[in-house]
Amino acid sequence: MSTPQESWSISIEKDYLKFSAAHFLIFPDGSAERLHGHNYKVYVDLHTELDAHGLVVNFKEIKPLVRALCDELDEHLLIPGRHPVLTCEPEGEHYDIRYRERRYLIPQNEVVVLPIGNSSAENLAAWFGRTLRERMRGAWPGLQVTMLSVGVEETKGQRGIWTLREQP
Repeated sequence: MSTPQESWSISIEKDYLKFSAAHFLIFPDGSAERLHGHNYKVYVDLHTELDAHGLVVNFKEIKPLVRALCDELDEHLLIPGRHPVLTCEPEGEHYDIRYRERRYLIPQNEVVVLPIGNSSAENLAAWFGRTLRERMRGAWPGLQVTMLSVGVEETKGQRGIWTLREQP
């Protein structure tokens, strides 16, 4: 008979953990969506051991980290910086963004180039989760994360989810 295992986690789902951004997906056949936007919502689940105070982490401390990431993406055009065909080159105060026959000239301060291959909800969740994990390391260097999961919802009921499992 196995011994029961206990674990602890927190889940964060707040109306203000959101961002509005424009993007377009590029599909495997090379076709692409038209430029459009979403009101994205972010969800976070964090699994760790309890600290000496009986907390996974303090909600008051992690929510601002999540909110700061939302703010960095809010009201921007999201460009996948690792796509093999799409290019995004600085041109004066603008980015010259090209994909096949398309060309966009957008002010640099309105664009966020992310280290992802496509601007899907799954890839946005991965960027968000990896960046959040790095910032958590800065805030809590000794925190032993068992699992971190981030969901980015582009429309109600439709989200991409990224999960990291760490070994102690």
